[in-house]
Amino acid sequence: MQTNFTARQLADPATARSNEILRSCVHCGFCTATCPTYQVLGDELDSPRGRIYLIKDMLENSKVPDARTVTHIDRCLSCLSCMSTCPSGVDYMHLVDHAREYIQQNYRRPWHDRALRWLLARILPYPGRFRLALHGARLARPLRGLMPDARLRAMLDMAPARIPPTSPNDSPQVFPAEGPRVKRVALLIGCAQRALNTDINDATIRLLRRHGCEVVVPRGVGCCGALTHHMGKTDESHASAAANIRALMAEANGPGLDAVVINTSGCGTTVKDYGHMFADDPMAADAAHIAALACDISEIMADLGLKDATHADPLRIGYHAACSLQHGQQIRETPKDLLKQAGFTVLEPRDSYLCCGSAGTYNLMQPEISAQLKSRKVETLEVLQPQVICAGNIGCMMQIGSGTEVPVVHTAELLDWATGGPKPRGLV
Repeated sequence: MQTNFTARQLADPATARSNEILRSCVHCGFCTATCPTYQVLGDELDSPRGRIYLIKDMLENSKVPDARTVTHIDRCLSCLSCMSTCPSGVDYMHLVDHAREYIQQNYRRPWHDRALRWLLARILPYPGRFRLALHGARLARPLRGLMPDARLRAMLDMAPARIPPTSPNDSPQVFPAEGPRVKRVALLIGCAQRALNTDINDATIRLLRRHGCEVVVPRGVGCCGALTHHMGKTDESHASAAANIRALMAEANGPGLDAVVINTSGCGTTVKDYGHMFADDPMAADAAHIAALACDISEIMADLGLKDATHADPLRIGYHAACSLQHGQQIRETPKDLLKQAGFTVLEPRDSYLCCGSAGTYNLMQPEISAQLKSRKVETLEVLQPQVICAGNIGCMMQIGSGTEVPVVHTAELLDWATGGPKPRGLV
């Protein structure tokens, strides 16, 4: 793609990077075949190629974004399926991130949109606030039909039937390895997950300890920054990321770390991108170091090797590949291989590359499109007749679980059960 940025524009590192990305696009359109929003809406401007044209025009001409451009960029899930498909290696992830930041800085949204985004940024990254909000949503659910905005109704629907109590593992502490220590790892315990499903972190800690890991929950670790990052709120997302980097580097420079383990793949994609996020910052070296240590729970378990994985029932599992895992981190076979080693029969739905419609806050911000994608995903999973659905991301689990009666559990919960832990609560 030909671009015409001025020398002054290219003096900005973000614009210079976007210029490189734009120039790598050859207009082939392969991305449209795997774009969920294009499949649902059928509009070229709701495909990666269409959005690239809009972003180019907006950035190159230093435009104040118009409502049409903002609408089409807002509809992007950031599922990154297009990046798995693109033969030219277009770095769409960082291009759309830059576009969202530019929109946040230069476009004044309608007041109700600003208010909703402010509310989500003030609640979701904070487990205590989120837990209170979930209780409030349950109480307000009988009034759902009176809500004038589909997004407000989606927020009420998000509250699970059961809000778990706070886990005793949900605080800074060190869990010793069972037997000889093989690795010392930090666990990123996340934010929304700590309010929605505490069993995932508990299972992860047991699983890692059983396989010779000393597990530390560092003081000062919190939200990875993804929730605000995808809203274009760069200052807020970088503040969250910087707090994590400082907390994790204190462990790395002290007792030492062999890995930073993440069991929410959306967070994993963001943490692995810390080096890029802080490339022009004094924290660049530390950010790159933490990004290099980051790994999904499935990656470290493949490295450690499952031990005595004979304790679980040999269930039929419908495996949902989270977009942030298969596209964002390019981890596809590892979780399935581990589940098979644990004695499960692993089944994959058709069109497994398509998003379930969760995508961070997308199911709250774009509930109509999200609902269509959820219905597609649930249908393709249920036709497999699984006894349980498995995923590696809390957002996907909540999204799919709200549309099916089939139990939905995390990969770590199944691996913990198979190697001697308790049967997942969702299966009891």
